Amino acid sequence: MHSAMGADMAHRNVAIVGGGPAGLMAAERLSQAGCQVDLYDAMPSVGRKFLLAGKGGLNLTHGEDKARFVSRYGERQAHVQPWLDMLDAQGVRDWAQALGIATFVGSSGRVFPTDMKAAPLLRAWLHRLRAGGVRLHMRHRWSGWDDAMHPRFETPDGARSIEADALVLALGGASWPRLGSTGAWVEPLRARGVAVAPLRPANCGFDVAATPRTAGAPGWSAHFAERFAGQPLKSVALRCDDGQGGQFLRKGEFVATATGIEGSLVYAASALLREQIAREGQATAWLDLLPDRTPEQVLGAVRHPRGARSLSSHLKSRLSLDGTKLALLYEMLTPEAMHDPAALATAIKALPLPLSAARPVEEAISTAGGVAFDAMDSTSMLKALPGVFCAGEMVDWEAPTGGYLLTACMASGAVAAQGVLGHFAAAGR
Repeated sequence: MHSAMGADMAHRNVAIVGGGPAGLMAAERLSQAGCQVDLYDAMPSVGRKFLLAGKGGLNLTHGEDKARFVSRYGERQAHVQPWLDMLDAQGVRDWAQALGIATFVGSSGRVFPTDMKAAPLLRAWLHRLRAGGVRLHMRHRWSGWDDAMHPRFETPDGARSIEADALVLALGGASWPRLGSTGAWVEPLRARGVAVAPLRPANCGFDVAATPRTAGAPGWSAHFAERFAGQPLKSVALRCDDGQGGQFLRKGEFVATATGIEGSLVYAASALLREQIAREGQATAWLDLLPDRTPEQVLGAVRHPRGARSLSSHLKSRLSLDGTKLALLYEMLTPEAMHDPAALATAIKALPLPLSAARPVEEAISTAGGVAFDAMDSTSMLKALPGVFCAGEMVDWEAPTGGYLLTACMASGAVAAQGVLGHFAAAGR
């Protein structure tokens, strides 16, 4: 049943481009308000990246307090805060519950569906959208506007222009392009005078710079890459400069790759490391391989007489240092430093790992950069293109993994929908 606003909106048609969480949430809010919603996506089905994110257990949001939650958006928190005022972490949980999907808070504070799966939630969501009259148009790749400023799409049947009273763009970033987010929208928007910051990798891995084993060449030695690529480093701490005179420090785990490092702990620091590389040409991640032991304990264990045992056996026996952690020490230290107890103990607690470059944006979990906030008004409408709104990852913000990305994407879709309704209301006065 439509409200009075719904009755007013019944003749309004809104086109949404992008079938990820931001576009789907915009579609939900607009259809509930009574608009006729047509959603277009380049892929054969919607929610592809959403489903991929749920393969290891769909991390919907995070259970921490609001102040800490908002702080996760870094220098963009003032811009993201209004989004979260419209749909916050608890709001996401309530929304899932209304779809019949119960959630729980894990030991890390992350919030998951009880069955840990994305597909049942997406099915329930699409059922609700279709029941609300949302029409889905697949294999429609947005290519900008035609000469009459109608949205234009490339389809299996050729080019097609459509008419709509408002347009919501929720086209994603440029990570995982095989799932539909190619960043091809940048040039059509720039051509229409919209400021777009360069798309950069976020929540990404990094390549290591030269090590003592590689004679000045970047990357791991062949031995380390062949033996330890794909192996985890667990229960370590990573420290790096935060770019503001302070430091980032967190405990967790990551994985060695064929060219460097990636994984949750690296992703948490990736924005800082990426920006340090941009400023200085290189970044340093300081690794504490034994964060639960004090420097004095480590030095005492290293100095303990080892008799006929090899150094490797000694470190494994006294400090449980073996596998990838031990290999990393041999990779990053000279033979002289490995056999100097003070230097070795210092390295175990603060091993400098030089990083030369972020991995390409295509490999990243998410994207930084995008449509500048200054290019939009407070309702997410483009100042250069009245009636066109932007939402989701294509806007210039970023967040670490942990549910923050998904929550803000959905919230931005809700804000864009509200902006469309306000635009219609203003036009009707």
